[in-house]
Amino acid sequence: MLELLHIENIAVIEQADISFRPGFNALTGETGAGKSIVIDAMGAVLGGRTSRELIRTGAAKAFVSAEFSAVPADLPGLVENGVEPDEDGNLLLQREIVADGKNICRANGRPITVSQLRSIGVDLLNIHGQHDGTALLDEEQHGAYLDRFGRTEEPLNTYRAAYDSMADLLRQIRALEMDEAEKARRVDSLKFQIGELERAELVAGEEEELLERRNLLRNGEKYLSALAGADYCLNGDDNGAGAVSAIRDAEEALYSIRTLSAEMAELYNRLGELRCEAYDLAETIRDKRAEFDFSPAELDAVEARSDLLYRLKKKYGATVEDMLEYLEKCRAELDAIETADDTLILLERKLKKAKEAVAKEGAALTEARKAAARILEQRIQTELQDLDMHKVRFAIDFEAKEPAADGCDVIRFLMSANVGEDLRPIAKIASGGELARIMLALKNVLAEQEAVATLVFDEVDTGVSGRAAQKVAEKLAQVSRRKQVLCVTHLPQLAAMADIHFSVEKGERGGRTYTKVVELDRERRKAELARITGGSAVTEALLASAGELLDQAEHYRTNL
Repeated sequence: MLELLHIENIAVIEQADISFRPGFNALTGETGAGKSIVIDAMGAVLGGRTSRELIRTGAAKAFVSAEFSAVPADLPGLVENGVEPDEDGNLLLQREIVADGKNICRANGRPITVSQLRSIGVDLLNIHGQHDGTALLDEEQHGAYLDRFGRTEEPLNTYRAAYDSMADLLRQIRALEMDEAEKARRVDSLKFQIGELERAELVAGEEEELLERRNLLRNGEKYLSALAGADYCLNGDDNGAGAVSAIRDAEEALYSIRTLSAEMAELYNRLGELRCEAYDLAETIRDKRAEFDFSPAELDAVEARSDLLYRLKKKYGATVEDMLEYLEKCRAELDAIETADDTLILLERKLKKAKEAVAKEGAALTEARKAAARILEQRIQTELQDLDMHKVRFAIDFEAKEPAADGCDVIRFLMSANVGEDLRPIAKIASGGELARIMLALKNVLAEQEAVATLVFDEVDTGVSGRAAQKVAEKLAQVSRRKQVLCVTHLPQLAAMADIHFSVEKGERGGRTYTKVVELDRERRKAELARITGGSAVTEALLASAGELLDQAEHYRTNL
């Protein structure tokens, strides 16, 4: 459960520490005091979306930390991200939001990403916002709620595998199906491109060789002149000796004194090595000179080949390798078109089997969903009875549809608000208060199956008052005996039912707005409940009524 929430520089909250307890924790305060900011801070430290606007004006960064206790080490989010609670089962999540948009997140001091923080947080705390009830109006979400309750992951995954296989076959068939005129045009185009590329007789790597040869041929005279000069210097001519001969003469000159000292021997040996190297160089240069055949016709041929490659590259690829790859694709496509009729027959046979598999797995998924729906209907109906909605009927409707990625069912939540009225879609008949209570019932049922230890309700009492508000308070008290409940509320019935009551209070200091969170004792709770009930005019009668409300709530909690 959430033990401690520490907030720094989040909106109007400069600094606050809130020590939550097991059971039912309520937060109240004037509108605009910062109650929802506390919820925003919780969302931030659990990896929710934030922006730099959340940072308090004048501050360079904001910081939130949340300390959880009794955290199971086998929670999926922890295991997937390699995070472990300490030896006492405690887990500290931290998030620092910097004005330049950077986020620094940690779990027990270990740096993690925002996405990792989010995957960990989803197993620790569930926030039900004041607008979540409107999700019930979106019928596309109803199937997701049912799957979540029924834990239909296995049949759903099996169905999706079959559906994906069928969808892939349909894509292949559509790609092969074309009218005869379109097919003829495409075949002509492919044959032209294949013919042009095949006539070019492309060779991988030839472009680099061509460029090198063209550069050499364009500088043929300079090339031959340089080689001739080097050959003359090394080998000489009929009129004089070259460097090789001169080095040999130097070597012979030292021959007679090579044994006089080690130094002379080294000089003699070095001259021998130099002569051998010079001889090798001279032979190499002579061979290069002899083998080079400069021909204007060859230069023209190389230039023509380079121009051809340039033109082809503009149409078929940036390199010879790209053009060869494109050629293979064209051949494969042409072959596919020419054999399309045979391929289509084969694909149609596979598609028939794939559709049968989709129908089979879809039926299994539908059965699993209907079994879960029967249980969920009963559970929601029981919860609604507890919430003083005795005349409301709740049902889950199934309607067949064409197979899609989410199954073969259109799933809708239906309700009848009054005796004698037909079941109709929730979106058409539910009031705001009814939506809030139905959502609370759904959340309660879903929470029982999840490992999440802390449930946060942000003004779920919207549109609820009187007897209904009392029933909501009692339901939250019941839930708080299994889960830790944190509730932001404007209703005295909910605030009175809480085990722990916090007041979010706003004030001014030095021309700035500050918000603080204070845990209330009994007397201050009475004053706060009186304020919620009667506004700023707190009378003795309101205080007495608040005390009575606290007594009734304590009696109810004691007997749970």
